[in-house]
Amino acid sequence: MTTSLQERDAPPLAASLLAAALLLPGVQALADEPPAGGSISLRYLDYADRQSGLDRIHAHSPSIAVTAPVASDWSIEGTLTADDVSGASPRYHTAISGASHMHDERKAGDVAATRYFRRGTLTAGAAYSTEHDYVSRALSLNGTVSSEDNNTTWAFGLAGSRDSINPVNHVVADEHKRTVSVLAGVTRVLTPNDIGQLTLTRTNGSGYYNDPYKLFDNRPRSRRENTVLLRWNHYVDATGGTTRLGYRYFSDSYRIRAHTLSAEYVQPLADGWSLVPELRLYSQSAAYFYYDPVYDASLGAPFPPGFSNGADPNRLTSPDQRLSGFGAVTAGLKVVREIGKLWTVDVKVEGYEQRGSWRLFHDGSPGLAPLHARMLQVGLTRRW
Repeated sequence: MTTSLQERDAPPLAASLLAAALLLPGVQALADEPPAGGSISLRYLDYADRQSGLDRIHAHSPSIAVTAPVASDWSIEGTLTADDVSGASPRYHTAISGASHMHDERKAGDVAATRYFRRGTLTAGAAYSTEHDYVSRALSLNGTVSSEDNNTTWAFGLAGSRDSINPVNHVVADEHKRTVSVLAGVTRVLTPNDIGQLTLTRTNGSGYYNDPYKLFDNRPRSRRENTVLLRWNHYVDATGGTTRLGYRYFSDSYRIRAHTLSAEYVQPLADGWSLVPELRLYSQSAAYFYYDPVYDASLGAPFPPGFSNGADPNRLTSPDQRLSGFGAVTAGLKVVREIGKLWTVDVKVEGYEQRGSWRLFHDGSPGLAPLHARMLQVGLTRRW
């Protein structure tokens, strides 16, 4: 059987566009200048996860990205991605409605054009993503304004998306979800060796948020999300490397509260080599309507605690593991090789583990089986 993009933990397309709008640069003065040359990058991601000996999701995702200057004050960039996803629903969260085994293909693309001014930029972007049962469209407008000394940059952004949902089990037909996101941020050169960044994002959404392939999944038809992101880059004189630290706080109207701590270190080596180890810690509380499914021997499937045939059909409930309380750890290593002035090859390996017992500050979700995942990324970039 097949399932939708909702089975995977992907942010709304509008939020993804805004997230890409304010990337922390290297340790240098902030300049509002178009790229000196273009580049084309080919990437391949191989992802697999498992639970308690059960192989679950496998994903293969090739992509191509192009960036090019246009005239003297413009640049354009675009990305095309194809995902091939197959596997099974999480253990103890399998839907009776028919999506316990799935295979899906997703095709996505985005394009953006940037106009450069003496002390600022303006970027307009569009994105499109399609699956057999889920289509998402998004538009964005992002801008930056730099101080006279070019050491401080303020950023702002606005994005909106509209999704169409038509699950194959026909639980609903022609449902929609809409989101609007706004972003404000500031990036500041603090010292010759330090850059800091603060970003605030607000997303309001309305429409169909249920997972149609999970039984007893009935969520509110609106969601408000707030994100605070802090980043700090520090150049280490003694080693010539750079530390990149980050903290992200997320809250929403589902009463989920999440914390992410991230750290990576970029160490250049001889002959164009670089090593980038990274570590990320994550913890979130459960949505107020999330439940750990209870297995009933007489009914033969996981059900909400206290389930009865006379249960209120409008009651808000969800067994979606992404809404549970859990903690997670990601560790990775990236190896980069610069070949001359035009070519770059990189390989990145990451391991991920998620457990309900690792939830900080509050109790986790004991019904969620531990999840293990590994990710392998390979990239090749050609500049001109």
